[in-house]
Amino acid sequence: MNLILFEPAEITRPLPRTDPRAEHLLRILHRQPGDTFDAGLIDGPRGKGTLVAISDEDLALSFAWGDMPPPLSPLTLLIGLPRPQTARDILRDATSLGVTAMHFVATRKSESSYARSTLWTSGEWRRHLITGAEQAFDTRLPEVTHTRSLLEAVAALPADSMRLALDHYEAQDSLWSCPLMAARMKAPPPPMTLAFGPERGWADTDRALLRGTGFTLTHLGPRVLRTETAVVAAIALLKARLGLA
Repeated sequence: MNLILFEPAEITRPLPRTDPRAEHLLRILHRQPGDTFDAGLIDGPRGKGTLVAISDEDLALSFAWGDMPPPLSPLTLLIGLPRPQTARDILRDATSLGVTAMHFVATRKSESSYARSTLWTSGEWRRHLITGAEQAFDTRLPEVTHTRSLLEAVAALPADSMRLALDHYEAQDSLWSCPLMAARMKAPPPPMTLAFGPERGWADTDRALLRGTGFTLTHLGPRVLRTETAVVAAIALLKARLGLA
């Protein structure tokens, strides 16, 4: 943890010794009473925490808050619902890279059972956002949904969003050299949406929907990548191309 995050309701009460953050403070950071550590309030400011006291049951903490972190990048991801472990990796790493929103959507080739995973039904998904934000020394968490169809998610996008969909099979231009990218380069950059198919790729009906709603198909080169790898590579390329890195 580069930054230890807390929910607003947690900062007024002791931190149980069984909490992983207490373990991190004591066994990894080797903090003693009076020592400080980097802390953040989820979707709030960063600052310093102080370990006030240690008991057998909990840690007493105090906080001094500073400034808010910079805004997240104006980048939304649409992702065909992947298997749970892949989704965990994407939730963590895309949060670390600073995207504004992630919408995991049902597509023609999605496996419907993935939506019933405990990742989503138990609320576990939020923990992976927090892990990603802590890694990035940030407090802001992206918006996440996982119950909508591709059509519903596309309909909810901002009208002025620059829309790109990764497709290994039918795209003509790479993400880096896409003419749309060059045409829309400006400061500040417009809202952007990157769409990724499920692990079996887009169906023809999905491609028709994307093209019909203003998406340009692009690719990441000739190599076939895992979904989680493609997401990280595409975000990094897009942010570098638009000066957001």
